Amino acid sequence: MPRAIHPIVACALAAGTLLAAGAAAQEGGPARFGFGTPATAEQIRAWDIDAGPDGEGLPPGSGTAAEGEAIYAAQCAACHGVNLEGVPATGGETLIGGRGSLAGAAPLKTVESFWPYAPTLFDYIGRAMPFNAPGSLGADEVYAVSAYILFRAGLFSREAVLNAQTLPQVRMPNREGFRPDERPDTPR
Repeated sequence: MPRAIHPIVACALAAGTLLAAGAAAQEGGPARFGFGTPATAEQIRAWDIDAGPDGEGLPPGSGTAAEGEAIYAAQCAACHGVNLEGVPATGGETLIGGRGSLAGAAPLKTVESFWPYAPTLFDYIGRAMPFNAPGSLGADEVYAVSAYILFRAGLFSREAVLNAQTLPQVRMPNREGFRPDERPDTPR
């Protein structure tokens, strides 16, 4: 009957194997793995959808809160609630309310109370929502849903047009709530 390998010996053998494999990979591992294809410029453009806090990168398009209400009901309410109150069972966050609560004992972080820049709302909805089909909404739909959320938060009028020019002008209540990182080792 064969004898069992002592656990220390087994660990040493495993570590040696991993070290040898790592050294071999560093010395001349494959430059290519033989699968996939390089992304085309068109494919890269399709994923280059970020919008900065100043609105840079926002796409053409527009929407109103009135238009966004129907889109919100169809695409967002199941997770975020009919009144934007959040649905804990789905993980959908509360979207509005909480102004002035961040310094208190029970802060409520919402788009209205926490987010410092309105274009971040467009960016997040456009890339991550709806949960079951992220990135499926067109720019006009994202502007409209953003307008609806901002309208419900009392930050935008129901009939006003939200677009790449007007969205960065929306002044979020927590705009001054964030401070630059003053540590000397952080990039500026």
